[in-house]
Amino acid sequence: MLYKLNLEHILFLDIETVPLQQHFNDLDEAAQLLWEQKTQYQRKDEYTPEEFYDRAGIWAEFGKIVCISVGYFVHKGDSRNFRVTSFHGNETKILKEFKQLLQDHFSQVKHLLCAHNGKEFDFPYIARRMIINGINLPYKLDLFGKKPWEVPHLDTMELWKFGDYKHYTSLKLLAYVLGIPSPKEDMEGSMVKDVFYKDNDLDRIVSYCELDVVTTAQVFLRLRNEELLTDDEIKKV
Repeated sequence: MLYKLNLEHILFLDIETVPLQQHFNDLDEAAQLLWEQKTQYQRKDEYTPEEFYDRAGIWAEFGKIVCISVGYFVHKGDSRNFRVTSFHGNETKILKEFKQLLQDHFSQVKHLLCAHNGKEFDFPYIARRMIINGINLPYKLDLFGKKPWEVPHLDTMELWKFGDYKHYTSLKLLAYVLGIPSPKEDMEGSMVKDVFYKDNDLDRIVSYCELDVVTTAQVFLRLRNEELLTDDEIKKV
């Protein structure tokens, strides 16, 4: 089945998120209490709610999206390109521009979205933040009433599980074991909050996000036993 998919019908994506506020004390009292209750199981007695707040970006109720990067294949004759672009800045603007891309170019039944751990993180996070920001969900993210085989989402981590529901593999590890050259990254996911709030370096976050999109596409190619993208085939648009 995987081999039959047309690569040009797949939109690869990745998101970067941060806590809604830089500091726990910037939240109002109601939000602080709700954060304490939401994270009680994860924190146990090891962390206070304030100490745990650095991780707030992974929850859509307490975080926000600062970048969505996407990539897609374009074939012309015997040549192929992988075009990468990003939406960043104000969250509402990011979400509206991403929705417009879906509606204009990836709205047909044949089109699919693909991300690493996307079904557990990227896809629901984007949908939740759209609802919070008062944006109607595009068809590709509105799963209400859809049967499992009708959901237009691919997940490279799920594909690697081969039915094992207990297995988690990071994108970095999967790229390593599949022999995908590691890009020269100068940061990791745990650094995004500080790079955004302390360094005010959104460009660095965008570059990191785009590298993950390329790596996700490379993993997908390896799962199909196809040749990896070369640097010349990757185009920033």
